[in-house]
Amino acid sequence: MKVPLIGVSSSIEKIRDLIKHIANTGLNVIISGESGVGKEVVAQSLYYASSRNKNPFIKVNCAALPDGLLESELFGYEKGAFTGAVQSKKGKFELASKGVLFLDEIGEMSNLLQAKLLHVLQSGEYARLGAENEIKSDTWVITASNRTLEDDIKSGIFRKDLYYRLSTIKIHIPPLRERTEDIPCLLEHYFNQYKLQFNREKSLKLSKTDIEILTRYPWPGNVRELQNLLKRFIVIGGHEEIINELLYEKNVSINSFDPGVISKEPNPIGQYSEKTTYPADLSSFSLKDIKKKAANCAEKEAISYILAKTNWNRSKAAKLLKISYKTLLLKINTLAIKP
Repeated sequence: MKVPLIGVSSSIEKIRDLIKHIANTGLNVIISGESGVGKEVVAQSLYYASSRNKNPFIKVNCAALPDGLLESELFGYEKGAFTGAVQSKKGKFELASKGVLFLDEIGEMSNLLQAKLLHVLQSGEYARLGAENEIKSDTWVITASNRTLEDDIKSGIFRKDLYYRLSTIKIHIPPLRERTEDIPCLLEHYFNQYKLQFNREKSLKLSKTDIEILTRYPWPGNVRELQNLLKRFIVIGGHEEIINELLYEKNVSINSFDPGVISKEPNPIGQYSEKTTYPADLSSFSLKDIKKKAANCAEKEAISYILAKTNWNRSKAAKLLKISYKTLLLKINTLAIKP
């Protein structure tokens, strides 16, 4: 199934443009980025934009298979090539002929297999295990890694010659925390997709508050984490509780990613010794700003006090403060209140 490359950030736009330019060149591509950023989506986008899209797209996770099994998966084997080889089997290179072979987590491949892969890329030929005759390869190889392969080369883990052969074209996908403008698009797309997939009510939706909080969350697990969170939203419900778990059980402060928000921490009893400071430059003096800061400090002190008294029972605290649970959650994050 074709998965769209979603985003409005300049980095995603550049990747889209690059895909258009290289899709029909057959040049080897290496895609880098943290786990969960969508490296396979970019590989599939290359495939669908190319003239090879009528032929197979085959993915192999190099980290999921031990060396012996990975070698036979890639190149296939003849009957009797090893114990248990009761019949011949085609490898992924052969199955992906005239299509795309996507080697994910290429940095996990052993040096021995790296050498064999390099031979295939250089000669355009390979042989099944136990076979004498070589097979011509007409497979577009796209690779991906969440490792810094340049560092692995320096430490001798990854072959320099193979890296240069694989990285004719390099595509780097930045993490979500560096392209926050893509988050609302991703939330909307996957939320609607999972509503259909799990047959949930059409009226179910994310509120503006939910989107604001989730846009400012750093997403250490990137798009994969976002997808899993939305699946839980759709299937289980309870947006507030799930967001609360996301932020507090993982000990993540949204405020730390927004320098414009007050960041002073409360003491254990929820009171402050903060002293008002005024700008040295009187031209920037603003009573409105001072009033806003004072109001924020007062709210922070009151909320911290009630949370401490209720042993951080947010539902009970919201009732005592006479505000909604969602409003309390937003203020906790906006004002950087922590236990």
